Amino acid sequence: MSSVSGTTVRELIAHRAALDPEAIYALSVDESDSALGRQISYGELARECRAVTALLRAQGVQAGDTVSLVMPNGLQTLLLLLGAMHGGMRANPVNLLSQPDQMRYVLEHSDCRLVCAAPEWEERVRGLLATIDRPIGLLVIDPNSAGWPAAENASPAGADAPGPGPDDVALLMYTSGTTGVPKGVMLTHGNLAANARAVSEEHGLGPSDRVLAVLPLYHINAFTVTMMAPIAHGGSVAMPAKFSAGRFWAQAAQSECTWINVVPTMVSYLIEGAAPPREQTARIRFCRSASAALPPEHHRTFERMFGIGIIETMGLTETAAPAFSNPPDATRRKLGSVGRASGCEARIVDNALTEVPDGTTGELVIRGPNVMLGYYKNDEATRASFTPDGWLRTGDLGHRDADGFFFVTGRIKELIIKGGENIAPREIDEALLKHPAVLEAAAVGLPDRHYGQEIGACIVLREGAECTEDQLRDFCVEALGRYKTPRHWRFVQDLPRGPSGKVQRLKLVPHFESADAA
Repeated sequence: MSSVSGTTVRELIAHRAALDPEAIYALSVDESDSALGRQISYGELARECRAVTALLRAQGVQAGDTVSLVMPNGLQTLLLLLGAMHGGMRANPVNLLSQPDQMRYVLEHSDCRLVCAAPEWEERVRGLLATIDRPIGLLVIDPNSAGWPAAENASPAGADAPGPGPDDVALLMYTSGTTGVPKGVMLTHGNLAANARAVSEEHGLGPSDRVLAVLPLYHINAFTVTMMAPIAHGGSVAMPAKFSAGRFWAQAAQSECTWINVVPTMVSYLIEGAAPPREQTARIRFCRSASAALPPEHHRTFERMFGIGIIETMGLTETAAPAFSNPPDATRRKLGSVGRASGCEARIVDNALTEVPDGTTGELVIRGPNVMLGYYKNDEATRASFTPDGWLRTGDLGHRDADGFFFVTGRIKELIIKGGENIAPREIDEALLKHPAVLEAAAVGLPDRHYGQEIGACIVLREGAECTEDQLRDFCVEALGRYKTPRHWRFVQDLPRGPSGKVQRLKLVPHFESADAA
């Protein structure tokens, strides 16, 4: 892999533009995109970032101010995010799946000075901004256009002012917590640069590598892995407007991608489709799965169908995405494990925050250059998220084995405690996924006056499949025993997920409000 220099987004871009200005950084591959075939070189990236900085400054945005984006994927979306950070502003990509009250909260709480919105979002964003008691600018930009709106007082020279430092906040990204209001995670330039290098080194990526960027850029994984990491190793990004299971393999082949970056939900959709011709997958060296646990059954099926090895990884918004990864060598990977610590340190601790022996279940904690500065305007939550000696408390339950591989079994808040016994919901999910009629499954704890909690399970059936509660109950008794078999069942069309693809289990509880928990 070629050498990389820089501890800020601006320095990473400048280094790559100086090293190989004609090399391609990004290209559009969506058939419906008016910019189909447009390419951006590293030299052009540096110039476009200066143009974005000038445009934002003409709108009254200064270094240290927040710029919010309400935009789907597109090359202009990518350039706005990078350009804002390049100019020392804080980028705030807003989750397009947010409910209106959540989006309004983010726009107000972030103290943004300007919102950049796609044309189809203009009316909704204007309506939200009208309810906020402070002036916020609005700039409407087509994510697939080329060029920028004309702006008075735009001075490209101003874009060459001193850049941000590694400790300055580059990204303000709000979590999609299952309870309470979203929290604004502050990630610094140093956090993003460190993880861009860690991803590049962990996967052995170089200038000849190209990733298919199907995750939305308001997703921390897409932001750091598919947008930032290629700048560190000189690779490139092929960007469709959105994920399409039907066009996925053709897009990967058309754009000559060498790796793909997905979440488990996408894996489940892809294995429901047909295997593509071998020539469409021949260049792809590996598939990277992240952000949520990948069921082993889906893992095996994907590799068998497509002949592409999956590298399972894991990270949080608070760790600038990846913090764990399985090895590139397929013979050393462990099915069901998120891998070993990557670019940081990790350990398992008990309730007293004391490290526990390998094989013992506890809370996963992380420390390293990728860990967030804190939560924006929420000192109490920041303090609660760190141990006294500076380890980030993830809230994830799991264990480490003797080889240093970590296994995550669930969230502490989602742990089912039935009659005093701790039951990890993932154990139930994975048992159910072995049933041939089940596409997706999620277990959740429900109040019960006898046991404290009982188990409920929401099931998404495969298309055309039929199955009854009794059949699933009998299947679980055989696989898990009667005690861990769900008592309550619901068949649903889909499971609620956050932008990272994780199932939001606590949102399943309303499905069971009519359940008899006596």
